Amino acid sequence: MTAEKTFVSFFSKASIEDIKAENTKAMSIFNSETMDIVFSIPIKEFEFDKPLMKEHFNEKYLESEKFPKATFSGKVSEFSKEISGEQNATAKGKMIIHGVSREIEVPGTIMIESGKVVVKAVFKIKLVDYSVTIPQLLWKNIAEEVEVKIDFVYKAL
Repeated sequence: MTAEKTFVSFFSKASIEDIKAENTKAMSIFNSETMDIVFSIPIKEFEFDKPLMKEHFNEKYLESEKFPKATFSGKVSEFSKEISGEQNATAKGKMIIHGVSREIEVPGTIMIESGKVVVKAVFKIKLVDYSVTIPQLLWKNIAEEVEVKIDFVYKAL
């Protein structure tokens, strides 16, 4: 199934200023037979409250010219397409951000609703794990760990 609607956001709580961004341009495929899930998030498509934040995010931190997307490829466990309603599920796989690949485990929920599959997850990422460096002068502006939320709606089963 191909996602017909995607929403990805991240939030960084810091002592000086909170940073949040949203992206609706991700692409994802979920195979409910094999339980394979993949998604690709175009880094430049994150929208911020302030244009300067977007510029710094793309040029100084995520280097989106060099690393244009973040990707995840893995398998979902604990989900049955035979059960209606919301189910807890876990995706285990490889996340690539800023050119760095790491095995991660993401808890979330999957719900079959009106014949569509809705996947939601909230998880944290440590910037250092993906070689995203924060200049010493800005360490109060940007948290070392960001909260990521995903919400994907896949076409009917």
